[in-house]
Amino acid sequence: MVELTQNNLSRNLFLNCIHEFSWGFGIAFHTTYAIIPLFLKKLGAPDAVIISVAGLFSILIALPMLFSAVLGRNIRNIKKAVFWSHSVVLPPIFFAGFLFAFLAPTGPNAWMYYYACFIIYCLALGFIIPIWADFLSHVFPRKSRGHYLGISFAFNSIGGFVGGIIVKFLLDSSVPFPKNFGWGFIIMGISLGLGIFAYVFYNVDKKSDKTSHKSLTEFWRDTKGIIRTHENFKRYLYSRIFITAHFPAMSLYAVYAQELFGFNISEAGVFVVLQVITFGVGSIISGKIGDRWGHKLAITLSFCGYLMAIAFTVFATSMLHVYAIFLSLGLGQGGFMPSAMNMVYEFAELRDSKTYMALIDTFLAPFVLLMIVGASVLNPIIGTRNLFMVLGGLIIIGLLQLIFRVKEPHLHPHKTSD
Repeated sequence: MVELTQNNLSRNLFLNCIHEFSWGFGIAFHTTYAIIPLFLKKLGAPDAVIISVAGLFSILIALPMLFSAVLGRNIRNIKKAVFWSHSVVLPPIFFAGFLFAFLAPTGPNAWMYYYACFIIYCLALGFIIPIWADFLSHVFPRKSRGHYLGISFAFNSIGGFVGGIIVKFLLDSSVPFPKNFGWGFIIMGISLGLGIFAYVFYNVDKKSDKTSHKSLTEFWRDTKGIIRTHENFKRYLYSRIFITAHFPAMSLYAVYAQELFGFNISEAGVFVVLQVITFGVGSIISGKIGDRWGHKLAITLSFCGYLMAIAFTVFATSMLHVYAIFLSLGLGQGGFMPSAMNMVYEFAELRDSKTYMALIDTFLAPFVLLMIVGASVLNPIIGTRNLFMVLGGLIIIGLLQLIFRVKEPHLHPHKTSD
C-alpha cells in the first residue's frame, strides 16, 4: 500500500469539501424531509405515498447495494469506479427537471411521473454507496477519518444552506407550480455533476490496484461468515431495526406542521436552511467525538437528535417548535453521516467495507418497509400526533439496545479465521 502524504490528504480534503458542497447545494432542492413531501402533496399524491417518501428512499437505496458490492469486489481503479457510478444519478434528475420545468404536467396522475424518476434516482444512489464508502477508505487514513469526514460533511451543510436560500427565493418567485420545482431539479443536476467532476483530481492510495481477485463463491462465503459469526455487528443491526421508525416520521414533519399552522410552501427553503446549519455542526462534533471516544457514542448521540425532532413535533404549539424540529433533525442527520461511515470501517477492519455497508442497508430494508406500512395503517386510526409518539417509543427501544448491547467495534475487534 502506498501511504498518502499530508499534502495528498490536504488536497483530498479540499476536493471532498468541494464535492460535498456541490451535493449539499443540489440536494437542498430535493430533500426527503421537506421538498419532496410538500411537492407530492401539492401534486395531489395520496397520503400513503407521502408517508412513504423517506422510508422508500432508504429501501430503494438498499436494493442494489449487495449487487453493487458483488460487482465491485475486484475493483482495480477505485477513482474511475466512483466517478462513473456517481454519474448514474444524473439522468433521472435531469429528466424530472425538464419534464416539470417545460411540460409542467398537472392533474390527478402528475405525481406518478415524478415518482417514477424518484424511484430510479434512489436505485442509482444505492448502487453508488458501497463503492463510495470503499473510495473514502482509500483517500483518508483510518486514525483520523472521522475528523476528515466531519469537516467534509460540514461543507455539505454549507452547500445546503446556500441551496435552501435559493429554494425559498425560487418557490417565492413568479415561476408557477410545478415549473418552479422543475427548475430546482435542473439546478440540482448541474450541481451534482460539478461535484462528481471533482473526483477526477483526488489522490488515491494504491492498495486497490493490488487487491487479490475474489471469486463470487469466495464473496458469498465471506458474506455468510460475517452474518454467522460477527455477533457485535449483528447486535448493531438489531438495534437499528427499531430506529428505522424515524423514516416515516421524517416524511411527515413538514406535511403535519403545514396542516397545523398553514404556512406557505416556500417555508420549505427555511426548513432546509435550518436543517443544514445543525447538520454541519453535528458532522464536525460527531467526527471529533468518534475519533476520541468512539463512533458508537457518536452515532448514539445522532439518534438522540431524531428523538428530539419527534418530541418537538408532538408538543408543537407554534412555528418556533416547527423550526426546532428541523434543527434537531439536522443535528441527527449530520452526526449520523461520519459516525455511520466509521462504524462500517471499524466493523470491517481489514475486510471489505463495501460488503458491510451493503449488508446493513439490505438487512434493514424490509423493516423500513414494515415501518412505512405500519405508519400508513395507523395514521388514519390513531392520528398523526399519536403516531409520532409510537415512532418515538420505537426509537427509544433501539437506542437502549445500542447503548447496552452493542460494543465499541474498535475496542472489540471481530476475530476470524482469515
